[in-house]
Amino acid sequence: MRTVALVAVMGLTACASTLPQEVPAPREGRDPLPAPRYLGVQTMRISDDLVGFRVAIERPRAAADIDAYTDCAAAQYALVRGQSYVRRIRTNIDDRGAGWKADAIYLISADRPQTGAIIEAAPTVADCKAQSIPTV
Repeated sequence: MRTVALVAVMGLTACASTLPQEVPAPREGRDPLPAPRYLGVQTMRISDDLVGFRVAIERPRAAADIDAYTDCAAAQYALVRGQSYVRRIRTNIDDRGAGWKADAIYLISADRPQTGAIIEAAPTVADCKAQSIPTV
């Protein structure tokens, strides 16, 4: 099991309104990698402002596909709960085999958190839909 941790950066002021872009580009003469297949999200409320997500994905191209999927689910959850912001606390990825599984923990809030990589819920959900990444 590989652990991918997001380290909070103090004083970060820019909002992360776009999804991760670490997916490798196809090389000349090669067919592009097939798009990931999203296999579902399980949501677990931990407390009023903490929520966990378990996801499964087939054919991920990079860990960024997992991050995008969990970000999309967290952003949608925040909107449903009347919140505007999410911040990823941590993500654990099990990358054994063709299908990957991950669990991630997010902080949701109406007010913009002071630290960390902040995700604005509404633009993120719109970006997810534009990229055909499910939010539920």
